[in-house]
Amino acid sequence: MYMYFRRIGDMRIDSDKTQKEVAAYLHMDAGVYRRYEKGEREIPVWAVIQLAELYQTSTDYLLGRTDNPSMPRM
Repeated sequence: MYMYFRRIGDMRIDSDKTQKEVAAYLHMDAGVYRRYEKGEREIPVWAVIQLAELYQTSTDYLLGRTDNPSMPRM
């Protein structure tokens, strides 16, 4: 089972967005996005990158590789 789904759901809720709004941002059906949040389907890399941009965080944070939500400095 995929573990990142908890983070993307939490980030969405913290941003006061609906699943439908995030799905529209990603140009996908809300049902597909809902499956990502439930951990029923693996999220594609391009979507993780776009979500990181939307939430202004790192892909590592969304994927659970770090607990620091701050964007890394370049």
